[in-house]
Formats: sequence, structure tokens, C-alpha cells
Amino acid sequence: MADKAKKAKITDVANLAGVSVATVSRIINGVAKKASPDTVRKVKAAIAELNYQPSGVGRALRRNKSHLIAMVIPDANNAFYAAVATSVESALRQKGYSMILCNSDEDADTQDLYLTEMRSLLVSGVALLGAVPSPELEKMVNSGFPVVFINRKAPKGLMAPFIGIDNYAAGACVAEQFINQGYTECAAIHGPLHSPAQQDRYQGYVDRLSQEGIQLRPEWVREAKLTIESGYSAASSLLTASDKSFPRAIFCGNDPIAYGTYRRCQDLGLQIPKDIALFGFDDNPLNQWLAPWLSTIHAPYDSFGAAVVSAFERTWGNESGSQEMETILPFSVTQRTSV
Repeated sequence: MADKAKKAKITDVANLAGVSVATVSRIINGVAKKASPDTVRKVKAAIAELNYQPSGVGRALRRNKSHLIAMVIPDANNAFYAAVATSVESALRQKGYSMILCNSDEDADTQDLYLTEMRSLLVSGVALLGAVPSPELEKMVNSGFPVVFINRKAPKGLMAPFIGIDNYAAGACVAEQFINQGYTECAAIHGPLHSPAQQDRYQGYVDRLSQEGIQLRPEWVREAKLTIESGYSAASSLLTASDKSFPRAIFCGNDPIAYGTYRRCQDLGLQIPKDIALFGFDDNPLNQWLAPWLSTIHAPYDSFGAAVVSAFERTWGNESGSQEMETILPFSVTQRTSV
């Protein structure tokens, strides 16, 4: 019997079980179709007794893939992104996979750096929450490597699975809330329009208002990064102390933008919603603790994980190489006191 004080080797397992190394390897890798139940039992008992830990690196090299999935997010500080990442990690773990989290900061070069590094680690797939167009991403998708896009669809010209909500319909739903309240002097602080999700949210909002004859004044439209600080900066440009001609309602591209806008309104002594109504987007988990006043579109972040795993499983099992598929999750309106 091998000295258990030392790290057990596969040969130790084979000797203890009384089988060949090849048999042990096949059982560990789940391909021992010809092994009897008794042989499988002996090998598993030997593994447990010796506390044998198979080399993940070795298995990955033999299979040319690992039980690792990489997830790239644009901002680790964003509570919505963190909630989606948690959902995905939990769902992957239940399937026996581990997840590596990478923060791209919405930068194409950083995203490509991570994508290249993850390929070298032989990950079995990459999930991108908020991808930006980049050369390595294009190369990866076009090569047929398993890639799943979350919340933000694949850049134009790329075909890969997408998991998310109908952002256009959700943006129109925000406009509907303002219309129902009789607000006609409407504004928008949307996120970066290089994001298909932000484009769709904003366009749905604009189109629904237009159907009611409400046109956004150009001076009441701002673009912001998806952060509190940028939301505050954009709102400070939109709402100035010298100009008392304020919009009556503001659509914000995500909840952090709404937080920053709310702070600017506080600076000016404006009451929400008496003076200005605010509507956010995503309904991240912090709202119930830090922003219980914020009306927002609720994206079901807890549901993303299972949908992402399902998309990967369909892709891994698709021998034709076609990865075109969409999973549209239902959104809802969280009505609070800011409208």
C-alpha cells in the first residue's frame, strides 16, 4: 500500500485496486464502458482510501479542455453584474464546472488579453456579460469556440448564443410608466450606445414616447458610463442651478446612473418624484437596501445561471458548429416611489 503521507499517484490506485493504470484512467474520466461494476467499486474505494487527486492539468491537456469556464464582466463593482456572475457560477458548480471571473472594464484590449489567456488555460467556454467588439473575440466566435453572450448581444456580424431580456420592450415599458403618469417633458441619461442593450433600451423608450407625440428635446438627452459617478456628472450637465427649465421625468440607462441622478437632484433641492420622476434599469440587489425609492425594470438575475449553462450544453453537443440561439428571459416593472 502506498504511503498516504505522500501524494498518491495513479499507479498507487491501480496497485491497490488490482487493476491496470489504463483502467483507472478510464474510470476517472468516465469512459470505462467495459469495466464491471465490481471493478469500478474497487477503483473508487482505492481512490477514497488513498485520497488520490487526479491532475486537472493532465486531464485538460489530454482532452484539450478543462472543467473551467471563464466569465468576462465589464465592471466588478456593478451589483447587477455581480448578481448575474453569482448566478452563473452557482449553476456551473452544480454541473461540476469551476468559473474564472475577469473584469474587462469595457476595454477591448483588456478583454482580448483575458480571452487569449483563457484559451491558454484550455477553458471549455467563455461567457461574456457586456462584451465589446474586439479582434480576439471575433476570432474566437468565428472559430466555433463555445462563447455565450449575456445581457448584451454579440457584436454585429458575430453569431453566438445570447441570454438576456427584451431591452427594446423594457425601454418602451419605461416610457409607458411616464405616459400613464401624464409626464410629457421627458429626458434620458442612457448608457454608452456602443452597447446593443443600451441602444435597444433607449430606442424603445424614444419610440414609445413618439407614439404619444412626445419628442425628447436634444438638450435633455445625455450619455453616461454605467456608474454612479458618471450618472452624477451627466445629471449635473442636464440639471443646472442656473436653468430652472427642468424635465419632469428622467429615464436612466441603469440603476447606478439613477443613483447619481438622484444625488444631483438632492444637491438642487429637487424632490423625487414631486419635482422630477426617475426610472432606473436592472433592479440590482442593492436597491432593496440602499434605494428602496427607485422604480426600475427588474431583470431576473437569478435566472441567468441556468440559462447560460443550458446554452453551453447545447453548444457543446452541437456537432454542426451552429451556435445561433437566443434565450429571452422575462422582465418586470418594480414600481416604487420615484415615479
